[in-house]
Amino acid sequence: MASRRDGLSTHQAVPPADRAPTARDDPRLQTDHPIAKERFVSSSVPALGSTHDPALKSAIGKATKHLMPMLVILYFVAFLDRTNVGFAEEALSVDRGISDAAFALGAGIFFIGYAIFEIPSNLLLKRFGARFWLARIAVTWGIVAALFAFTTNDTMFIILRFLLGVTEAGLFPGVIMYLSEWFPNKVRVRMFAIFYLAQPFSQMIGAPLSGGLISVGDQVTPWHGWQVMFAGEGLLAVLAGVAALYFLTNSPQQAKWLEPGEKASLTAAMEREDTARTEDGPKGIWKAMASGRVWYFTIIYFCLQVAVYGTTFYLPQQVSSLLGQDVGWQVGLVAAIPWLVGLVACYLVGSRADTVGRRRRWGTWFYITTGLSILGSAWAGANGQPVLGILFITLAVASFLAVGPITWAYPTAFLTGAAAAAGIGLINSLGNLGGFVAPIMRTAINEVVPTDSGAFGIVSLGILAFVAAVMIFCTKFFRGAKADELLDTSHVATKETKR
Repeated sequence: MASRRDGLSTHQAVPPADRAPTARDDPRLQTDHPIAKERFVSSSVPALGSTHDPALKSAIGKATKHLMPMLVILYFVAFLDRTNVGFAEEALSVDRGISDAAFALGAGIFFIGYAIFEIPSNLLLKRFGARFWLARIAVTWGIVAALFAFTTNDTMFIILRFLLGVTEAGLFPGVIMYLSEWFPNKVRVRMFAIFYLAQPFSQMIGAPLSGGLISVGDQVTPWHGWQVMFAGEGLLAVLAGVAALYFLTNSPQQAKWLEPGEKASLTAAMEREDTARTEDGPKGIWKAMASGRVWYFTIIYFCLQVAVYGTTFYLPQQVSSLLGQDVGWQVGLVAAIPWLVGLVACYLVGSRADTVGRRRRWGTWFYITTGLSILGSAWAGANGQPVLGILFITLAVASFLAVGPITWAYPTAFLTGAAAAAGIGLINSLGNLGGFVAPIMRTAINEVVPTDSGAFGIVSLGILAFVAAVMIFCTKFFRGAKADELLDTSHVATKETKR
């Protein structure tokens, strides 16, 4: 007599002797009971777009290989054109009479132009597509960067610095938004980390590249060396922009290098996350800009940028002070050490920060180590400890490079569509004003509390890193974003997994 249990019969089909059993021969599929059949399928067959779907893994691998090198090159060149003015400061003063006041104003006004046009640029990216808009950004900022070769006076220098900020606006938040539309939450921090590698690369390679162009220009061309540097690195940005038109693809559906199954799997994964973000986050431009969560992460990012720019802007001078030597090739070599260590830390941490818990714990920890390291470098400078000072600076650089990609995982977990364009643009534009505030704050505090090492100014920058650490830790008490919940889910939720 046949016995039945939970709708499953003991009279089962036996596979023919001439073939091996397959999943279809499993007794749990030899039933019309819908729940029993669903339980087996959900536990044995990876759902389309799930983290265990081989097609999804293959699609992510191909997308990484096809998209990330181009994005890193764009960000690398952006950093070159943003910071190369420091190599030409003395020559511009001698050859064109550019004043110290113009340099100071030019350094700050870049961030003003950058902040004003950040959100409009991101919204236009949504309208025209990332491929065209990121290429446009690179070409126009490259043209402006090259025009610095023809600077003749203070006014022209200041206008060009403002225009450089305007034309570069939208690159970083545009890429963050682009990656959030291409890569699932589970691997997104790893992609952010790869993108961030452009920062240490530009710091390590940018100095010898800029210096080399200046030397070649002085020795080989009829131009001044600084003119060759500006023109050459501006042309590099234009070429990178043209290349972006060929190497970037707006969406998985348009990717010719993905197989149909890979497109379907990646699209399913991103649509599932997009649905979760739509349900969980603000809807529309104005609601995103008024969102408390968006402003919360804007403050965190501002604190990070104060620490970053406050440390990196003066890194050569601080190393010079610690070593007791003038800025030169030896100081430059030592100043490259923090970036080399930071490069490794950024990638390793980003590759492993694939759960909500890890992101919160590691984010809190690395903000704390950023603050402690900045305080430690101030103490070492005040007490004549060059080795410890360089060690603390290295730890600070490694920490803030590691925590940056983690920080961006939070807003991209609840922002999508036009809300993402506005929200990510707002976070980056106002957060980057930390780069404008940091040197002013450091200088002002050093004037109020003067010391030979400028320790109190450095301390003021480190304190804000602790504020960011507390705020990241407090995300533990937030209502979890639905997209974040997908991080630890291997399969699409079923009736069985919900029980």
